[in-house]
Amino acid sequence: MAKNQRQHQIALALQSQNIISQTQIVDILAKEGIVATQATVSRDLEDMGAVKVRLPGGDLVYAIPELPKDQLAPGDHLQRILGDWAVEINFSGNLIVIKTPPGSAHVVAAALDRARLPEIIGTIAGDDTIFCAVANEVDIESLFIKLSDLAGLSG
Repeated sequence: MAKNQRQHQIALALQSQNIISQTQIVDILAKEGIVATQATVSRDLEDMGAVKVRLPGGDLVYAIPELPKDQLAPGDHLQRILGDWAVEINFSGNLIVIKTPPGSAHVVAAALDRARLPEIIGTIAGDDTIFCAVANEVDIESLFIKLSDLAGLSG
């Protein structure tokens, strides 16, 4: 199997599961009939720009902070990412502010960017905070409720 095909399978696994170790990736690949060593997986993760991020419960999992800009993420991807990493959402003026555990903001911002929500014109991510610039004509409170619902933080 070609390197790019193997890396594609790794990316699919990272998007659909919380993966805590390279050995777990080797096992997932093996179930797909792909033979890879831990050293190969380690190089693949480095090539792909994968990082470990902390989940709200404290576990560290692998994530790919950015996918190609022309790739549109499926709707459930944003819900999964917000549900896993958004711990607080607020708004002020034309900004939505999303808080995450330390080291996770870039993953959430990348998912928001890839979701291409028409209400959000751009994001800026720090270590644990994301600023989402909201288009002028958007009812910010409705967007706040939508994102809070996706993250499981409402009510």
